[in-house]
Amino acid sequence: MIEFERFILDNGLHVIVHHDGSTPIVAMNILYNVGSRDEHPDRTGFAHLFEHLMFGGSANIPRYDEPLERVGGENNAFTNNDFTNYYLTLPSHNIETAFWLESDRMLDLAFSKKSFNVQRGVVVEEFRQNYLNQPYGDAWLLLRPLAYKVHPYQWATIGKKPSHIEEAGMDEVRDFYHRFYNPCNAIMVIAGDVKTGIIETLSDKWFGNIRKGSVYQRNLLAEPEQTEARNLIVEREVPYDAIYQAWHMCSRYDAGFYAVDLISDVLSAGQSGRLYQQLVKNRRLFSDIAGFITGDIEPGLFVVTGKLMEGVAMQEAEKAIGEEIDKLCCKTVEDAELQKVKNRMEAMMAFSEMRVLDKAMNLAYYELLGDASMVNQITGKYVEVSAMELLTHAQKTFNPSNCSTLYYFAKNQKVNGRKE
Repeated sequence: MIEFERFILDNGLHVIVHHDGSTPIVAMNILYNVGSRDEHPDRTGFAHLFEHLMFGGSANIPRYDEPLERVGGENNAFTNNDFTNYYLTLPSHNIETAFWLESDRMLDLAFSKKSFNVQRGVVVEEFRQNYLNQPYGDAWLLLRPLAYKVHPYQWATIGKKPSHIEEAGMDEVRDFYHRFYNPCNAIMVIAGDVKTGIIETLSDKWFGNIRKGSVYQRNLLAEPEQTEARNLIVEREVPYDAIYQAWHMCSRYDAGFYAVDLISDVLSAGQSGRLYQQLVKNRRLFSDIAGFITGDIEPGLFVVTGKLMEGVAMQEAEKAIGEEIDKLCCKTVEDAELQKVKNRMEAMMAFSEMRVLDKAMNLAYYELLGDASMVNQITGKYVEVSAMELLTHAQKTFNPSNCSTLYYFAKNQKVNGRKE
């Protein structure tokens, strides 16, 4: 049970405080309600660019890392389709340093030409290195627009292509900052050896006078139901053929989310999952294979991806995946197998409550979903899922017309039936 208190500043900043006196470390997590889904289709990658720019200095603090490191702190950030998350940890007696640093870059980020050019170059190089020059690196750049035709989940967090960042102007970047990096679009969580009264005082002192900004109203196009299977064939300089399959699934808010998540564990909970046991260990069709959900807030994807063993035809590999999927759609999961994946999920949830940083992140995420108290209800949601619910949602999700398949071939390999 994670206990917490919550208050909201006049400028709209949501603040959550969790007391944990077992550690001298305190975590500050600031979640901004902006992700790649909020970008313009012709200017993608901006949310990820800001993950870098926010460390490039603010109006009164030219170097973010140096003062934090001097008081024993560490920090990092990540961006996804739905939100951007900044976090730090430091000794609890130095907590005010965190308030000083984070409030200043929420107040007024320094948009120096030098910093902008440097960070833009870093992001473009990251794009090329990790997505264009890495074996299988462009798979998600191909799979997402195959599965999504309308919704902005059709592009990856890094963006559609490097030119969107290369051609970005300073005015566009400033506009993105002022639209999204405001108190009313943020959630701040403080977790550790702290008292709510002190956090209220510090929050008002450092964040209270920051402009509220405009409340962002998200109005995204809904992805139409996919009514026919989609396929894409590519050839690349990679060592082995690979296959990527994606089925549209329910949103994070849907009651069926927990069942679909457990289905992914039945298929691919490490080496005990069905896909590994049957297709890697027993039949030796794949060198590795995985099934997982993207976990997006809006309707996301259930993905199965694997690298084929040398000499295995693509048609045979795809058929084998289909056979394992069909088993889930035709027969309920045995009680012992279902309990196993539930136990695994419970263990993961318990582990996520051990560190103050993990608790801070979880509280911020569930507050974004609507109520931080959901953090204490999630384990129960998984425990309550029945074998019949798994069957129902497997049948609903794994409709052949709902599937997008990327056939990723290694150049110059001659395997019978590979492109059938």
